[in-house]
Amino acid sequence: MLELLSGLDTLLAITLVLSITFVLAFEFINGFHDTANAVATVIYTQSMKPQTAVLLSGLFNFLGVFFGGLAVAYAIVNLIPTDLLLNINSAQGMVMVFALLTSAIVWNLGTWYFGIPASSSHTLIGAILGVGIGNALLTGDSIVNGINWSKAIDVFLSLFLSPLFGAGLAGLMLFTLLKLRPLSNIHKSPFQRQQIEGRKHPPFWARFMLIVSSMGMSFTHGSNDGQKGVGLVMLVLIALAPAHFVVNLEAEPIQIEHTKIAAIQLKELYQRNQVIIDLKYPVKGNHQCEPSKVVEETGALLSAIGDAKSFQNLPEAQRWDVRTQLICLTDGAKKISKVPGINDVDQKQLKGIQKDLAQTTEYAPTWVIVAVALAIGLGTMVGWKRVVNTVGEKIGKKDMTYAQGMAAQTMSAVSIGLASVIGAPVSTTQILSSAVAGTMVVNRSGVQLSTIKTILTTWVLTLPVSMGLAISLYYVGVKLFV
Repeated sequence: MLELLSGLDTLLAITLVLSITFVLAFEFINGFHDTANAVATVIYTQSMKPQTAVLLSGLFNFLGVFFGGLAVAYAIVNLIPTDLLLNINSAQGMVMVFALLTSAIVWNLGTWYFGIPASSSHTLIGAILGVGIGNALLTGDSIVNGINWSKAIDVFLSLFLSPLFGAGLAGLMLFTLLKLRPLSNIHKSPFQRQQIEGRKHPPFWARFMLIVSSMGMSFTHGSNDGQKGVGLVMLVLIALAPAHFVVNLEAEPIQIEHTKIAAIQLKELYQRNQVIIDLKYPVKGNHQCEPSKVVEETGALLSAIGDAKSFQNLPEAQRWDVRTQLICLTDGAKKISKVPGINDVDQKQLKGIQKDLAQTTEYAPTWVIVAVALAIGLGTMVGWKRVVNTVGEKIGKKDMTYAQGMAAQTMSAVSIGLASVIGAPVSTTQILSSAVAGTMVVNRSGVQLSTIKTILTTWVLTLPVSMGLAISLYYVGVKLFV
C-alpha cells in the first residue's frame, strides 16, 4: 500500500491521502445511512442487541465487499464520460472526483439527519451524471454525448424495478406465512409479545431467520454498495498515482496475452462488419474513441505492449498508452455490439472480447477493498438508530411484526444479491423500504402516508438535486482550478 506514495512530491502525496480519505468518508456515511437498513428489522424486533447486530453487520459487509467482485464498481465508473476517464490524471479529473463526492455527501448527510431512508446509490449516480452534463456544457459538446446514456438507462431501470421486485417478493412471502401459519406468534409485534406474553425475544425460528436474513442483507449490501466506493478509490489512485494504478501491474502474462488476442479479434470483427458499423457510427471530427478507429487503436495497443510479459516492465508513459487504447477499444466493442445487423456469433464473441479487454484496467488491489469495507462497517456502528426507528415504526400504521421483518429482510437480501450477480447497481434503502411497505399492504396494517410521501419525495428529488450540485461544483471547480 505504501508504495503508492513513492515518487510523489509532498503536496501530491498529501492530496492523494486526503482524496482517499474523502472517498472513505463517503463510504462511512453510506454505512450509517444505508447499512443501517440491514440491521433495522433485527434490532427493532429485539432479535439481537444493537451492539452485536452492528458488529456482525460490519463483518458481513466486509465479507460482501471482499468477495463481491467488481462488476458493480465499474458499472458505476463507466457512467463517467470516456474523455474524462482518459484524462483522469488531470486537474479536471480531480475536480470531477471532488464534485461528485461532495454532492453525494451533502445530500446523504441531510437526509440521514432527518431520518429519511434515501439512497446513497441514487445520490452517487445523480452526481456522476451531473459531472457528465457539466463536462458537456464546458466543452460545448452535446449533452447526448456527455453521458453514457445506454449504461445510465440500465442503471435507472435497475433502480426503478428492484424496489418493485423486493416489495412483490416480500408481500408474497408474508402472504404465504399468513396462509400456512395464521395463528403463529410470528405475526405479533415486539410490543404485543412483551405485553401479552412477557417475552422479550421473538419465537426461536423467527429469531433465527431474522438474524440470518440480516447478515445476508449485510453481505449483499457490501457486495453491491461497497463496490461503488472501490470504484471511486480507483479513480483517485489512477488520477494521482498513475505509475502504479493505470493498469494492473500484477496482471499475469496469460492475461496480457488474452488482452492482445481480444484486440486482434475486435479488429477482425470490425473489418468483417465495417460497412454497417461505419453507417451506424460515422467518423465525428477528432473524437478520440470511435468504432471506426478500431484498427488504428489495435495497432497502437500492440505497439505499446510489445513483447512485455508484465506491465511492470513498461515505462509509465507506455502504461498510459495501454490504458488509453484498452478503454477506447472496450468502448468501441460496446458500441459495435449495439449495431443492427451484427450476427449472433459475433455478438457472443463481442461479450468475451469486452471481458478480456477490461480485465487489466477494471481491477482493485486487496487493500482498497479492505479499506472500503472497514469504512462501511464503522459507519454502521455509528448511525443506525435513526433509520431503524423509521423502518420499524413510521412506514406502517401498526408496528412491524416478526413475520413482516423476516419477509422484508429476506427478500431484500435476495433482490440485492441477484442485482450484484448481474452487475446492476441498486439501492438497499429503496428495496428494504419498499419491501416493508409491501408487507404492510399484505398484512392490512396500512401505511403512514406522511412517511411514504416523505420517502417518495426524497427519492424523486435525489437525482435532480445531486445532479444540480455536481454540475455547479464541477463547473465552478473547472473555472477556478483548470
